[in-house]
Amino acid sequence: MSESRKQTVVRFTAPIVVAALCILVLILGLLEWSGREVDRMARNRDQAIVSLVLSQSIERVAHAQESSTVWDEAVREARKQPLDERWLDLNLGVWFEDYAGFDEVYLLDAANAPIYAMRGGRRARPESFIALEDAAGPLLGRLRRTPTIRKRTESDVAMLSPGQADIAIVRGRPAIVSIKPIVTDSGTLRQVPGTEALHVAVVYLDDDFFAGIGEQYGLADAHYAVGPATDTGLRCVELHDRAKHVVGYLVWRPFAPGRQLIAALGPVLAIVLLLVTGGVFLLASGLARRTHDLEESRAHAQHRAMHDELTGLGNRPMFESRLDEALSRSRRHKSLLALLYIDLDRFKQVNDTLGHPAGDALIRQVARRLVAEVRGYDIVTRLGGDEFAILIGEPEDRGAVESICARIVAELERPFDLAGSQAFIGASIGVVLAPADGLDRTELTRKADIALYKAKTDGRSRYVFFTPEMDTDVRSREETYRELRVALADCDRQLEVHYQPIWDVPTRSMIGVEALLRWQHPEQGLVAPGDFIRSAEETGLIAVLGEWVLRRAVADARAWPSLRIAVNVSPIQLRSRKFVDTVRQILAEGVVSADRLELELTETALMGASGEVARSLAELRRLGVACALDDFGTGYSSLSHIRDFAVDRIKIDRSFVNAVDTVPGAALVEAIVGLARANGLRLTAEGVETESQFAFLQRVGCPEVQGYLLSRPVPAEMVGRLLAASRAAQAHRPAAPF
Repeated sequence: MSESRKQTVVRFTAPIVVAALCILVLILGLLEWSGREVDRMARNRDQAIVSLVLSQSIERVAHAQESSTVWDEAVREARKQPLDERWLDLNLGVWFEDYAGFDEVYLLDAANAPIYAMRGGRRARPESFIALEDAAGPLLGRLRRTPTIRKRTESDVAMLSPGQADIAIVRGRPAIVSIKPIVTDSGTLRQVPGTEALHVAVVYLDDDFFAGIGEQYGLADAHYAVGPATDTGLRCVELHDRAKHVVGYLVWRPFAPGRQLIAALGPVLAIVLLLVTGGVFLLASGLARRTHDLEESRAHAQHRAMHDELTGLGNRPMFESRLDEALSRSRRHKSLLALLYIDLDRFKQVNDTLGHPAGDALIRQVARRLVAEVRGYDIVTRLGGDEFAILIGEPEDRGAVESICARIVAELERPFDLAGSQAFIGASIGVVLAPADGLDRTELTRKADIALYKAKTDGRSRYVFFTPEMDTDVRSREETYRELRVALADCDRQLEVHYQPIWDVPTRSMIGVEALLRWQHPEQGLVAPGDFIRSAEETGLIAVLGEWVLRRAVADARAWPSLRIAVNVSPIQLRSRKFVDTVRQILAEGVVSADRLELELTETALMGASGEVARSLAELRRLGVACALDDFGTGYSSLSHIRDFAVDRIKIDRSFVNAVDTVPGAALVEAIVGLARANGLRLTAEGVETESQFAFLQRVGCPEVQGYLLSRPVPAEMVGRLLAASRAAQAHRPAAPF
C-alpha cells in the first residue's frame, strides 16, 4: 500500500474509531461501576457467612460429643480398671469417626493423663496425645475450673455440659480441638467437680472440611492457607484461636454477579461497535497484521536464543554477554560489581517426590521470587537445572550485597505451593565482588563456584563470599586427592591401622578394639583422618580406602580371638550394592565370625542416609554384624531413627563425657545410659581421660569405655601386649566380696 493510500485510510478511519471507542469506554465504565458495587455487597455477605460457619462448626463438634459424654454408663466405663476398650470403641472412640466425622478422640483421666486414643477410625496408643498437649493444655486448665452448668450457644441450643474448644495447629494441620467432661445424665452418680474424665475430640480443617462448607454455603474454591490470599480474585478470613493468634486463613473465591454481568453484556456491546467500524480499516489492518507478525517472529527468535523457556529469565549466553558488559563498565568506572551463584537445596527431593512437572513449577516460582528481591536493572538468569546467577550492578557497598543475599536465602526458605502440597527448599549462594576478586569472566565465575561449594559444605541455606583461603583450600584438596591416590597404590607403606582398646568397666578388662586409619605421608608425616577422609568421600576414594581398612582390621583380629573389632564406615560404602557381599567375603577370608565385627557410623551420617543404607544395615545384621551409632547426641538424636536403622549400640560422644563434672553434663550422660538400658541398646562411652570420669560412668552403670585414661590408639603389634597385661591384671585383682 502506497504512503498516500495509508494516509487516506487513517484520515477516514480515525474519527470513526475514536468515536466508537469513546462510546464503548463510557458504556463499559458504567457497567464496571455497577458490577463493582454488586460484587462488594456479595463479598460482605460471604464474609458474614464465613464468620458464622466457623463458630457453628465448633459448636457442632461439642454437641456431637454430648451424645455420649453426658451418660451414666460412660462415667462408669471411664472409671473401670482395666478399661473395656471395645466398649470405648463403640461408644466414645471409633464410633465418633462414622457418627460425627471426628479424626481423633482421646479420653483423659482425672489427672489429665491419656487413657484411650482413636485416630483415623482406629484405636491408637494413648501416648499419641502428646501432639495435642500444646493446644489442649490451656483448654484443660479452663475446663477444670468451669462449674458443671448448662450453657446456651449462639444458636440458642443449650449445652448439656460445660466444654472448651479452640482452633489450633495439630500435627502441622489446622484443627478444631473440643474438650468435654464425661458427666452423669441422671445425677445419681457422685462426681467431684474438676476430677471428671475428659473427652477430647479433634476435627482437622482439611480440604474436605472446607469443601463441604463451600458447597453448603456457596463459597467457591473454599480451602485453607497458611498465609493470606495473594491472588486478587480470592478473599480470605483469619482463623483465630482464643488467644487471638492467627493459625491460618480460610480462602475462597467470592461470588461476583457484577463481574458476570460485565462478562455477559460487555462483549455484545463491543462486538456491535466493532462491526460498525470493522469494514473501514479491514484492508489496512491486514497489512499491519502481516508486518507485525514478521517483526514479532524475528523478536521471538531473538528472545528464545537469549532466554530460558521455562522461566523467561536470561539464559547462560545472555548471562555471559551481560557479565562481559558489566565487567567492561567496572573497568572503566572502577565501580563495584557483585556476582551471585545460586544453587537450590533439596530440589532433587522435590523432583523425585512430586515429579518433574512440580519441579518445573517450583523453578518458575523461584525465578519470580529472585526477580522480586533485586532492583529492576539487576540481571537474574537461569544457568540450567536448579542453578541461577544474579548480577548486581554498582551496589553501594558489600553490606548492600549481604542484605540482598540474606533476603534471597530467607525468601527461598518460605514454603512453595505445588500440586496441592507444600515444598520446602533453600538456597546456597556463592558471592564474588569485582574488581576485588578479579575482572576476568572465567576467573570470576570459577571463584563464585568455589564460594558456592563452600556454602553447601558449611550446611546449605546460607551465602558465602569468596576469600583467597577458599582457593587455597580447593588446591589443597586437589593435592590431597592426588597424593591419596598414590598412597592407595602403595597402601602397606603409607597407610596403617591403629587400634584403640575398649574396656569393660566393672572388671577393667580389655574386650574390644576400634580400628583407626593413619596416613604416614612421606613429606608431611602423620596426617590426621579429618584432613583426608572428606577428600576421599568427595572423590569416591572412600570405598577403596574403607575396604582396605576393613580387610586389615579383620586380618589383624585373627590374633585376638577374644576381642570385638569395631570399624568406621561411610554411608557411601553402605550405598554400594556390593558392600554386604564384600563384608561376607572378608570375614570368610579372615576366618573371623560375624558377631565379632561391629560397623560404626556417625550419627549425622546415619540420619541423613538413604534407603539403600538402611537396607544394607539390615542385611549386615542378618549376617550377624552389629551396627553402632558413633558420636551419639551430636546430631539428630531420635529414638525413631535409631529404631528405623536397627542400631545395636550407641557411643556417647567425648564432648558429653568431658562435661560429667558439671551438673547438666552429668545429668545428660546419666539420661543417655538410662535410655540405652531401657531400649536394650549396648553402650560405650568415648574420650574417658580422667579417673573421675571413669568413676562417674561406673557409678551410673555405663558398661564399656574407651579413652586416653586406659590407652591411646596403638599399632596392631601392641594390642597383644595390652591384652596380656589386661588379663594379668584381672588375674591378680581380688575377687569382689559376696
